[in-house]
Amino acid sequence: MFHFNNKQNMKKSIAILAISAFAFNASAQELTSKKGFPILPEAGDWSLSFDAVPFLDYAFDKTRFMSATPATSAEGALDYKIGNTIVGKYMIDANKAYRGKLRIGFNRKSEDSFVPKAGSTTGETVTNSVSETNSNITLGGGMQWYRGKGRLRGYYGGEAELGIGSGPSKSYTYGNALSATNPGDGSRLTKESFGTTFGIGVRGFVGAEYFFAPKMSIGAEFGWGIMYNMTGEGESTSEEFDGTAVKSTTDKLGGDSNFNIDVDNAGGAINLSIYF
Repeated sequence: MFHFNNKQNMKKSIAILAISAFAFNASAQELTSKKGFPILPEAGDWSLSFDAVPFLDYAFDKTRFMSATPATSAEGALDYKIGNTIVGKYMIDANKAYRGKLRIGFNRKSEDSFVPKAGSTTGETVTNSVSETNSNITLGGGMQWYRGKGRLRGYYGGEAELGIGSGPSKSYTYGNALSATNPGDGSRLTKESFGTTFGIGVRGFVGAEYFFAPKMSIGAEFGWGIMYNMTGEGESTSEEFDGTAVKSTTDKLGGDSNFNIDVDNAGGAINLSIYF
């Protein structure tokens, strides 16, 4: 227990405590904007990461304004490792975060072409169509740790990834039906589908972020990991006129698998992260 002999000693002690508290607070708030907003992410913050290449393309193009040479582009030189994938983080504290990835994609496209109508002598046409569908689902999760105290912060961590994809599956329709008057030139595809692809992997990663504005950073990342992918069997269906009727035939399409251990150089992404 402390004893103050007089009021003067008490005043000195209070002054020392006040100065110490002010110094501690000033140190804690060192990385703030001119308006007092914290620069670095804090516990409880969420973040989303985006491909920074389009922003770099725009900036590079602007630097070539009124130039006789073609605009410089970041495309190709910098390839984002997680195309069409949402990447997010949750800050557990100032130096540790949960990290997740998500992609749920379904795609369908069709293409029409006009061909001469069989037996027509007036230039009539009919439509051949091809439709294609595929899907891609990616899930990932891991941990990320930060090092450093200034605007430039290094980080490292690990994560696991799971991917499931189907397709492409194609179906063909023809404006000219096969018949005795239109036997065709042999067999033609009516349906083609590849097997479902399943992938699983784990990877470690290292990177750095530079916080150029309050809770906004631009960074780069490289990784090393193990990945296994397997594609199941598919099938194709074709039709042909055998002289008396239209015959349909189905054939198997082989699957494949691959196992990789490598540096994912494409992970050398330039990305923009926003914390909120």
